[in-house]
Amino acid sequence: MTDLLDFVALSLLPPWYGLPAAERLRGGDPPGAVLEDLADHAARDEPDKASTLRSEAAAAIERAAAAAMTPIAWSDPAYPAALTTIADPPPVLWIRGRVGALSAPSVAIVGSRAASPYGLSVATRLAGDLAACGLVIVSGLARGVDSAAHRGALADAGVTVAVLGSGVDVIYPPEHAPLARDIEKDGAVVSELVPGTPPLPMFFPRRNRIISGLSRAVVVIEASDKSGSLITARCALEQGRDVLAVPGNVLTGRNRGAHGLLRDGAKIVESADDILEELGMGPGIRPPGDDDSRGLTPGLTARLPPNLDHVLDCLTPGEPCDLDAISERSGLSSPRLLPRLFELELQGLVQRVGGGRFLRIDRPC
Repeated sequence: MTDLLDFVALSLLPPWYGLPAAERLRGGDPPGAVLEDLADHAARDEPDKASTLRSEAAAAIERAAAAAMTPIAWSDPAYPAALTTIADPPPVLWIRGRVGALSAPSVAIVGSRAASPYGLSVATRLAGDLAACGLVIVSGLARGVDSAAHRGALADAGVTVAVLGSGVDVIYPPEHAPLARDIEKDGAVVSELVPGTPPLPMFFPRRNRIISGLSRAVVVIEASDKSGSLITARCALEQGRDVLAVPGNVLTGRNRGAHGLLRDGAKIVESADDILEELGMGPGIRPPGDDDSRGLTPGLTARLPPNLDHVLDCLTPGEPCDLDAISERSGLSSPRLLPRLFELELQGLVQRVGGGRFLRIDRPC
């Protein structure tokens, strides 16, 4: 509880403290010490700033408990490992719905709020087809492409995650409250902002790093040259995620941003198969560990014996290891490494121990 309180208090600092906080936490400093130092720096004329932030954090945790919201701190093993690989992970995530949805293999679909019927149709179809292959669809619950992607996943009985630029109890736009409730049933509505936070413009660009950070790839549909979706695409590139784009009408300005991504080397998307190919998945192949309840082929890779698994060989039994170290030892980038670690976890050979670290578990013969 003390760690959670300190992590929530850290999240209340101005956003430019996110990167130094992450660097300190990765270095092994306890969150309480990081909070004290950064609070002193942020408010030198307020000697009790850390105590004030802890009081506000305690109130936020109490509000969340009363409204069935789950806070997941960075140190919690349930915190999505994919998000720990970005430069400045949120110190805490507030979640309504199923926490496990945030750690499943996922693809983000983002685009114009004023999407054309074509853009809405493409978003709906891609999301449904990817959901049918067991991938979680991540988006921002906005009007247009985002909501079409969420609905497309739900229509195919899939799982989707909505990342908000407000508290998870402040749905924006308000007319999407019923959609958010549908998402929560098997997926999740998530935010880094404490409950009650209004949807201010400054929050939306920062939430885009979470959309891309949770995902293995970002698909852009109908983005103009000033679209917020391009911020998500830029975050994805910085995080080592794949960026893909859907071509559109050249006679309107609504596709210039997406076409610019294609000119810069983004993969063109005409169907879900293009996305699956980029992820190293064949059509109809489900992500690792996903069940076969819908008649699709289980497994993304073969389930190798421990002594033949390259990734497992990079871990020493009983010694937690973070993703950067495993990536360096295995030669795999984080987006390629995470699905294999998730599969090993499902086999009971690896355990997440918080802070994006993994522990090898050797079974007796």
